[in-house]
Amino acid sequence: MPATSTLINKIKVQLKLSISRLRMVQQKDAALAKQQRRDMAALLEAGKVESAKIRVENIIRSDLHTELLEYLELYCELLLARAGLLDAGGKECDPGLEEAVHSIIYAAPKIESVKELSQARALLAEKFGKEFTLHAVENSEGKVPARVLDRLRVEPPSKELVDAYLSTIAEAYDIDYPPGTKAKRRAEEEAAQEKADGAADDDNDEPSGGQTIKSLEAPLATRELNRATPPRDLGPRSPVAVMPPSPSTDNVRPKINLPGPPDLTPSKKMLDAAVKKNSSNGPGGKIPDVDELARRFADLKK
Repeated sequence: MPATSTLINKIKVQLKLSISRLRMVQQKDAALAKQQRRDMAALLEAGKVESAKIRVENIIRSDLHTELLEYLELYCELLLARAGLLDAGGKECDPGLEEAVHSIIYAAPKIESVKELSQARALLAEKFGKEFTLHAVENSEGKVPARVLDRLRVEPPSKELVDAYLSTIAEAYDIDYPPGTKAKRRAEEEAAQEKADGAADDDNDEPSGGQTIKSLEAPLATRELNRATPPRDLGPRSPVAVMPPSPSTDNVRPKINLPGPPDLTPSKKMLDAAVKKNSSNGPGGKIPDVDELARRFADLKK
């Protein structure tokens, strides 16, 4: 049992190292493929179509290799997640691990850029025995999936795949390939835009049912609003606000006494002062009455 646990630990270590190396190689291949696509676009723009068709096969092969590395990375992660099944199965491989183990043993010798995967393959072969490894290498039981087999097959890509790759690259870099494709694409876009604009104009010509209902409801709402009693607080408010006094045991219902208009009726004191003023001598003395004036006039005649 201790020897088995030690072997499982070694397998787990190599699987982790394989995952890291697989991701690193994928990033490197992706950067290289991006540069190759730029070069392919330059060939298409220069009109060197035959040269582009030959060199595009390298891009196709690189993409297939990258996809294979992605599958193997997933298989390594699966074995790590189910490491308990590796330790409990003995020489027998659990059915949930057969596809991953067979794929790694079958594909690892063909992946020269990831040495860690070959070491993980050797440990898996030691774990499950020579007979199991032989069946995996020959895929005699058909446990290796077709997606892995297709990406390991060494054969030239089909003409349809080559043309599809070149068309995709030309569209990504805005190159007219095949000749006339760019104008056709522009015409299709303009037709689609005109169709969308026409549909929008048709929608705006006739109001919708909701707009018709709103137009009918507007006069009714205006009449109801005119009939309504205006609220008491409508209009300007006084800048002075007086808070009513709080009720108390002495004054249960307090009221606010606001000052009314001023009383303009003259008081008795004011009337007496006016009479006194009128009776006093002015600058010319006392004002004579009619009898006094008649008497003075008679004296003047004498």
